Amino acid sequence: MKIKVPHTLALLFLLMVAALILTWIVPSGEFETTVNEAGREVVVPGSFETIPEKEYLSVTALFTAIPRAFADAQGIIFFVLIIGGSLAVIRETGAIDALLGKILNSYGNQPGPLLFLMMMAFAVASATLGMAEEYIPFAIILVSLCIALNLDAITAIGTMVVGYGIGYGVAILNPFTLLIAQDIAELQPASGMWYRLILAVPLLAVGFHHVWSYAKRVKNDPESSLMKDIEQDEHETIEYPHMDLKKIIVLGMTLIALIFLIVGIWQWHWYIIELGAIFFALAILAGLFGGLGVNNTASTFSKGAAELTGTALLIGFARCIALLMEDGEILHTVVNGLATPLSYAGSEIAGVGMLGVQSILNFFIPSGSGQAFVTMPLMAPIGDIVGVSRQVAVLCFQLGDGLMNMIVPTNAVLMGILGLANIPYERWFKFIYPLIIKLLMICAIAIAVAVWIGYS
Repeated sequence: MKIKVPHTLALLFLLMVAALILTWIVPSGEFETTVNEAGREVVVPGSFETIPEKEYLSVTALFTAIPRAFADAQGIIFFVLIIGGSLAVIRETGAIDALLGKILNSYGNQPGPLLFLMMMAFAVASATLGMAEEYIPFAIILVSLCIALNLDAITAIGTMVVGYGIGYGVAILNPFTLLIAQDIAELQPASGMWYRLILAVPLLAVGFHHVWSYAKRVKNDPESSLMKDIEQDEHETIEYPHMDLKKIIVLGMTLIALIFLIVGIWQWHWYIIELGAIFFALAILAGLFGGLGVNNTASTFSKGAAELTGTALLIGFARCIALLMEDGEILHTVVNGLATPLSYAGSEIAGVGMLGVQSILNFFIPSGSGQAFVTMPLMAPIGDIVGVSRQVAVLCFQLGDGLMNMIVPTNAVLMGILGLANIPYERWFKFIYPLIIKLLMICAIAIAVAVWIGYS
């Protein structure tokens, strides 16, 4: 009997109902708060007290919370829509397809360097631009190439998904996960990048070793392939766009925009408004210099923004959960209940426990943006109580979200890629779960070290 997992939006609404019911059952309470040296409001450990006079929310609060939550999260929601439109324009110019095609054509007969470069390309794009759904069309291209090299579909998709998952995990400048989570945790945007860059090295090394070891085994012995009894179609050769001057200019402008964003964040404390302006300007310039013209640029931008409407809805509904708990004055009570057992374990172990919680939650809320709004209002104050910095709390979130995206069947991007490649989920699970275990072990050590060195 198959268990059908509800749509993420339905799950979030169920969580809203659960939050409302909790406001009727859980005692109201609050911590004392103070402003720390960084100017952030943090809870004072050990200061929790219950509120004698409990205020009960009505059922109508379940519905009035929705427009309030959307208004509260409007900055992030509109930022996400602008990002979607900008990425669509860049894709429409053919610059990204041409770049990947150039790599494939240059290294098509050298599977090792080819797979490494492809994994790096996917990882970098996910870690900086937050790309994910954009990879789905490349699934067929990679499968065709790998089959031609006497490899298999799992090698091809492993290269793509492992790169994308690790990129989302380290999230160097990912606007959909890192920047949202840091905003909720009241941290400087993109702060703590140095540690994430260091962590990316062992994660990518282990990820590539896993995929390449499997690829060599399949190349030497085709019978060892997890796809050996499944017919692998010889897809038609796909023609990649030619890398011309227009596409080079678009790629150059994208790189300059990313550098400009990093400098602006660090030097001028830019955030939502400024970053949105940069991405919108990039969309206009990429469309015009990429040969799309004014009308096509506008149309493509609109379509790209529309594609992320679902993500915007998830952000708004996710914010409803914390809003209901705040209105019912039980958010601090829940934080206190979760933090108390962790506080007895020591800060390092508590940090690892937070990573475990985030990893499990990703099954139910695979949307990184939505998960940030659900969990960070809880995890940030829990970190204050158990001696884990908010930067470490964000690190737990992004690692749990990114790495589990490679294995949870509720991730629509993963299932879409597997479907195109004709890979049964159980075969994929057999391939990927040993890697997930290894990566989570590395991340657990990294979290403990981050706590130990006071990463903030």
